[in-house]
Amino acid sequence: KRLSREAKGEEERSYMLQLGDRNALTTHFKFQNCAVTTDPCHCPATLRMDSRRTDCLTKPLSRLFENLGSKVGSYPLYFFIVPVLLSAALSGGFIFLEGRQDNSLERQFTPTKGPSKATRAFVKENFPYNYSMFSEDRQYDKGSFASLIAMARNSRNLLDTLVLEDIISLNNKILDITVDNGRLGFNELCARANGECVSNLILEILSYSLTNQTSITYPVHMHKATPLFLGAVLGGVITDDSDSVRNAEAVKLFYYLDDRESTAEASKLWLKEFKKLLSDNTDSEHIYVSITSLLMFLLFIFFLNFKVEASNITSLNKNWTLPSVHCYLYHLYGFKYNLFLLGRLDNVRNKVWVAVFGILSAVLAVLSGFGLLLYIGVPFVITVANAVFLLLGIGLNNMFIMVSDWRHTHVNDPVPKRMAHTYKEAIMPITITAVTDVLKFFIGVKSYFPSMQAFCLYTSTSIIFCYIYTITFFGAFLALNGRREGSNRHWLTCKRIPSDRPKNRSELYSICCVGGDFDKSTGAEKMQPVSYFFKDYYGPFLIKPWVKGMVIFFFVAYLAVSIYGCLHVQQGFELHDLAADDSLVNTFNRKDRHYFYDYGPSVMVIISEPFPYWDETKRHELQACVEDFKGLRIVDKGIFSSWLDSYLLYGQANNLTLNDKDAFLKNLPHFFELFPFYQQDVNITGDVIHASRVFVQMVDIDSGSMELYALKALRSTSADCRAASLLVYNQKFIFFDQYDVVVSSTIKNVGVIAAVMFIVSLLLIPKPICSFLVTCSIGSVTVGVTGFMALWDISLDSISMIIFTVCIGFTVDFSAHVSYAFVSSKKTDPNAKAVDALTHLGFPVLQGGLSTIFGVSVLSVSKFNTFRTFFKIFFLVMFIGMVHGLVFIPVILTIFTRRSEKEESKENTVKVTKL
Repeated sequence: KRLSREAKGEEERSYMLQLGDRNALTTHFKFQNCAVTTDPCHCPATLRMDSRRTDCLTKPLSRLFENLGSKVGSYPLYFFIVPVLLSAALSGGFIFLEGRQDNSLERQFTPTKGPSKATRAFVKENFPYNYSMFSEDRQYDKGSFASLIAMARNSRNLLDTLVLEDIISLNNKILDITVDNGRLGFNELCARANGECVSNLILEILSYSLTNQTSITYPVHMHKATPLFLGAVLGGVITDDSDSVRNAEAVKLFYYLDDRESTAEASKLWLKEFKKLLSDNTDSEHIYVSITSLLMFLLFIFFLNFKVEASNITSLNKNWTLPSVHCYLYHLYGFKYNLFLLGRLDNVRNKVWVAVFGILSAVLAVLSGFGLLLYIGVPFVITVANAVFLLLGIGLNNMFIMVSDWRHTHVNDPVPKRMAHTYKEAIMPITITAVTDVLKFFIGVKSYFPSMQAFCLYTSTSIIFCYIYTITFFGAFLALNGRREGSNRHWLTCKRIPSDRPKNRSELYSICCVGGDFDKSTGAEKMQPVSYFFKDYYGPFLIKPWVKGMVIFFFVAYLAVSIYGCLHVQQGFELHDLAADDSLVNTFNRKDRHYFYDYGPSVMVIISEPFPYWDETKRHELQACVEDFKGLRIVDKGIFSSWLDSYLLYGQANNLTLNDKDAFLKNLPHFFELFPFYQQDVNITGDVIHASRVFVQMVDIDSGSMELYALKALRSTSADCRAASLLVYNQKFIFFDQYDVVVSSTIKNVGVIAAVMFIVSLLLIPKPICSFLVTCSIGSVTVGVTGFMALWDISLDSISMIIFTVCIGFTVDFSAHVSYAFVSSKKTDPNAKAVDALTHLGFPVLQGGLSTIFGVSVLSVSKFNTFRTFFKIFFLVMFIGMVHGLVFIPVILTIFTRRSEKEESKENTVKVTKL
């Protein structure tokens, strides 16, 4: 083409000399030189073929990678051995894995500066525990306890005598559990109130009702002249018009233990024995049981940790070994699939060992990255295990890109020359994705969630090693494999074999012992059938005008459906989803949701500043604020506990005037003597009441979305109170806080990814319009994945946010690779550029996407909802990302570049006409 342009230029110069137009000739010389130069940065802006090119950084980097490829091809052993030794040294960090594990749900999966944590600190300071007067509602932490749900078989009534006898018998067995050689039982370890163990009064109420044929009112029942709330312990209730219980299907029993350090070890042992007893003897002829237990808020450490000592439910630990199995299966299936994709019938050009060492390169990166951070003491959170899938996917994509460019080199060239060409073409798009991935994950270290911080730190460090090992370890093996191919040696035996079948040999000999064929017209390896499909069928079909129109139509429809889904996305975090489906915790929580969702937790409404409770006017204003809480649809108006209201009733009964400060304060001590629990609700020093609290009862909290609504409603109501500064708190609100930040955090993460991608691609991809389209594709995939998440019933929470951030990074690979191939194509027509890009990178992109989906498909049948969610989101990202890379991006690039090509052609024609 260049010789053709020079010949055409000679004719034009001859014509212009005849006209004597030397100025025009000089101008044309400048124009022609700019047209054929390889460095557009050296062209005058007014005469450059494309003044909007921004590849000044690409040129020197390409030369650098070309030289590096030549070095790797010349000295492969050095580049192969050094990464292996480095990985071996850094992998020693795994000896610290046990000590670095930090799987506290509260610490890792809740916002570091969540408002409920600040409220809890206030509660802890102003309302400290009174261990002699235990009260569940007044706990600011979960504490130590065991719980079981007993359900009547065949939907029988718990009020049936036989059913109740079985429940009471089971309760007696639990109370008889002893530890420490029989010296310590429940009576020695229990939480106490008024000197007695906190017992399950519901059993006493049920027994009394059956014995004396009395009715039980629900949800509040008077027992020994004391109102008791039964909504939290009696489930599946059917009442008559007088609120008397006619039928109940389930009962929840609690066994609270002393939470002090002196009894902590004994309490752990008791909880283990509780679990053992219930696991071996849970069901009877009339009831069946679901159990759970909590110890110092370590509910899910039980199954996140691997040691029995940290667990009270050992069967959960067995379930949690599944992630390592999934990782193994990912390797197994991914390895087999890579062999299928890279292996070919040619006994010399076969890339079986390339596939093996491609996966090994990613494994070494994981060992190095994780080991280095474990050495320096970075906490290891269970979510970090998800990074392995990401790193394997990145490693596979890098491998496919490099192998694809290697196959386009001349097979008879020396290995250093082939490696130089491979690195020049392949490492630049790999660098683009590596830089963007590293930057976005390093920025993610500032996330609100410590689990996200740890994940991003481990991932970004490992991606650096993955990039380094791709261009050293894997490149070195590619060079060694190239030497084998250059010597025409068998892929398995490494013996020289003929390239053509000898005449005296059979066809079977040709299949097993002949190889080394290549495309004689190009000198490169023969293209695989799929590559021919992209070149001869798919590419030409995609650029047809009517096909482009259909693609744009489907793209608009895709966006419409995605936006609809985004408007219906649900937030919610079910703690039991972290456990296996058949685990004790999961079973218990599902039954709890089913039978006891009518009544949620009791919520503290805290007056967080000194307040003149004796001032009648201000007191009425405060009580009006409390009435606002009762008016919420998630609060039961009739279930309410207030020391202030009880004190005022006490004053009325005793003819006390409590509108005077001195009288108000003087009579409080006697009131607290009669009602000692209320003393825990008032923080009084001298004549100042610094803080106090009342309690409201939540209802109809049956899902994570309702939890989010309830938290917002309660906080909004407290903020609207003008009488005093109010706070609301329950232990569960610590986890509800994530709802306030998970959406904003997800949007921020995607925004960071898009911004980083735009800046990096602007520097490394020759055309700004391509950088812009790559950035837009990230936004498009994000909208699509979010929308289809909602349609696939995936809630947005801290776990799915982490998975979403992991997966969305893959969209960079598809869009960046195809866009870079498009603008790097030597073709001039946009349609030809698109076909050329799909010919070279269509199959590698398809390989990378399908191998990743195939590798993680095993997670779709996992017992863990977290891993099923991982598969769903991963599948959506990879599928939608591939559609963008192979369909939407090529079509949109041809549309956006068509105008500029025409304008350049028109401008050149005008100049020639003037000449």
